[in-house]
Amino acid sequence: MIRVLIADDSAFMRKVISDMFSRQSDFQVVGTAINGKDTIDKVKKLKPDLLTLDVTMPVMDGLEALAVIMDECPLPVIMVSSMTQRGTDATVRALSLGAVDFISKAGGPISKIDSIEDELLAKCRAAATAHVAKFRQSPADSKPLTFTPKASDPPVMKRIEVQRRTGMVLGQKPVINRVPPSPPPTALRQNVSTAMATTGKKLVVIGTSTGGPQALQTVITRLPGNLPCGVVIVQHMPAGFTKSLAERLNSISEIAVKEAENDEIIKPGQVYIAPGNFHLRIFPAGGGNRKIVLSQEPPVGNHRPAVNVMFDSAAPFGKDLVSVIMTGMGADGCEGMKKIKANGGYSIAQDENSCVVYGMPKAVVDAGLADEVKPLTKIAEAIVDAVRR
Repeated sequence: MIRVLIADDSAFMRKVISDMFSRQSDFQVVGTAINGKDTIDKVKKLKPDLLTLDVTMPVMDGLEALAVIMDECPLPVIMVSSMTQRGTDATVRALSLGAVDFISKAGGPISKIDSIEDELLAKCRAAATAHVAKFRQSPADSKPLTFTPKASDPPVMKRIEVQRRTGMVLGQKPVINRVPPSPPPTALRQNVSTAMATTGKKLVVIGTSTGGPQALQTVITRLPGNLPCGVVIVQHMPAGFTKSLAERLNSISEIAVKEAENDEIIKPGQVYIAPGNFHLRIFPAGGGNRKIVLSQEPPVGNHRPAVNVMFDSAAPFGKDLVSVIMTGMGADGCEGMKKIKANGGYSIAQDENSCVVYGMPKAVVDAGLADEVKPLTKIAEAIVDAVRR
């Protein structure tokens, strides 16, 4: 029996979601909460197996409550989010704080809520088995790594912090505002040395799913800004949310991060995230370049984007390829990893203890395809070492 607590400021939503669970033989609704503070109190008192948490609530919102819960009494959390820009940004933030998954309210906070019943129940059943615990990086594990290039490697431009004058009144000193180091100006991204786009340069590909946004935050924020190759990521996530994920990672990372675009040339020192609802493939583009090709071909293994699709396309790059498989349900990526290994590529898998769901990495490890099995906090270091080889 999965004991669930429902947190939502709407009495209608609390009733509808409660009824969804009550009709199931494997769920028991142990309580409801009307705001973030009430949620924290009832999580501590009722000790549910699972929490569904609204993002927007009075007194204390879902994000504030989630941060406290994951620090003091962690448990699997499913966010219930609207599809507004504010809603998608907040949901990505919630996933980075440790929420296992999310449900988008269809047609707004009230209308058509019954259309998400099957998805809600499936995700809650899966989330109830997730490994959720306090997660803190040590100072050494949270600082960006330094990449020391070989003498033969051309330089990659780093980000710089720019000062911007915002105005001046006669008799006053000019007001200077600091512009955050990310996102960098478009021109800076475009001026990354094209000399690195040569035959034989490395390429990093990463596949992840449930628990991925938090895992990616740990890994990407540690990658150095002068990494002499591109990084391409498939994260299972619907359309609309991958852009928010890319923007959030870009804002807190030394390396540049963006949502991938069709026919885009992969540049060093740049991370590309496959947009939701699009498969991503990587192809040679002439002159030693590689480009991203997006498509909306049918889902593969119920996923679009699918890790297997990206891995399959990247496998021909052989020894230049560093592949990484991280937390996620199922086995997406395993078949593609077989092709990567057959072509001489290098593979890194996240270990069981640090995975929210040990599914995708387990499939790779059990198949004997992992060159390294690393805890989450050591994956960025493993990537840098593999690129340096």
